[in-house]
Amino acid sequence: MRTTPDVYVPPNDAKRSRTTEKYLRVLPDRRLRQPRRFPVARPDDPVVEFVWPARPEHAALDTLNAIASCVGYIGHSASLARCRFLAADAERFDQTTPVQRRVYRGRLRELEEAHRERPERPVIRPGDPVRPERPLQHDSRPEWLVLEAVEGDVPDIRAAAVVSRLLRQALMSGYKESGRSDEIPEVVSGHSSDGAPTRRSHLAIVAMPFVGSAHADGRVFGFSLVPPRGESLTEIHGFRTAFEAVAPYRLAEQRCVLTLKGPPLSGSLDLSPVGGEGSLRRSLSPGPYLDESRVWASVTPMVMERHLKRGDDEEVRELVARACEHAGLPRPELGRLQVGKHSMVDGAPPAWPVAGQPRWARWIKPSSLKSRQLAHVVVDFGQEVRGPVLLGAGRFTGLGLCRGVGR
Repeated sequence: MRTTPDVYVPPNDAKRSRTTEKYLRVLPDRRLRQPRRFPVARPDDPVVEFVWPARPEHAALDTLNAIASCVGYIGHSASLARCRFLAADAERFDQTTPVQRRVYRGRLRELEEAHRERPERPVIRPGDPVRPERPLQHDSRPEWLVLEAVEGDVPDIRAAAVVSRLLRQALMSGYKESGRSDEIPEVVSGHSSDGAPTRRSHLAIVAMPFVGSAHADGRVFGFSLVPPRGESLTEIHGFRTAFEAVAPYRLAEQRCVLTLKGPPLSGSLDLSPVGGEGSLRRSLSPGPYLDESRVWASVTPMVMERHLKRGDDEEVRELVARACEHAGLPRPELGRLQVGKHSMVDGAPPAWPVAGQPRWARWIKPSSLKSRQLAHVVVDFGQEVRGPVLLGAGRFTGLGLCRGVGR
């Protein structure tokens, strides 16, 4: 659920009292204001259709539309709606029309648990939509789960890779808490059944910083879960259940909250899902990391996939070109690559500290990559390439995250 601001409104549930002051507060100019939240979501397609096989007579259709014209909302007074009845052609809806929403496996269990928790007024959360099955195009945009930092110790972007590992560990603990410790998918853990690092592409976790504008300072506003190309988070075995286990719904705040603790965080960090493109902060939009671009520049420096032998510019550019291939991207020409200390994206910190800066200005890398060299890169593919572009040995923990130039 997306983050919603507090709105102060006069309550309508004043309690009985013998004091005059209490009743005076009911008057419009003396009513108190109490904080309320009105969470909303804007659907991609706002039209919902209910289809009946019968075709009504003309008079009946007029009566139905007269009733529909009196409908102002559905379910909740904040859910505004406009309804009408149409006599559609039978060919428009047939057995092959994909169902947009239906009861899924486990929905009854969710309803029973909600009733046990609050029998007098259960909190019924809406089920997930069932998207129509369609062939996945090679250039379709993957869906990111964007988590906004809503409270707590927000890390510096240079420590984001280690925080990404904390977030992955939290997801894995969700499988254990839901009784599926033996069912953690390779795409989530990044390890095969024998404990060795997987050779296949898996879930990446990246920081969402404030970059790309004149006043950007690299502050981290949240993190995103990035599925492998051609895959969806909703298709990962047990992912929904595991995420709900570690990100329970807080009724008072009207949102799901996942709490992270542990080094390098000095305290706790609360993360909450937001609406992606509909987020209040532009820095939390995946668009600049997914839209097509010919030139891509690193926001977080790339970790070289092996130790350098010569250390010259040609060797480094060759490693960048190979990293593009390993990520399933076209191999760029070496002459179209730029490698250096500073990022082309405004607000992104340099790959290594400027002379005189303290030690904390260094990027914190996962222990397995501590000896590897970092570098910012600019890659000109010579053709339009759709993101995400994640390069190097640290790409699954958010290092080597690139942004389309001009995005």
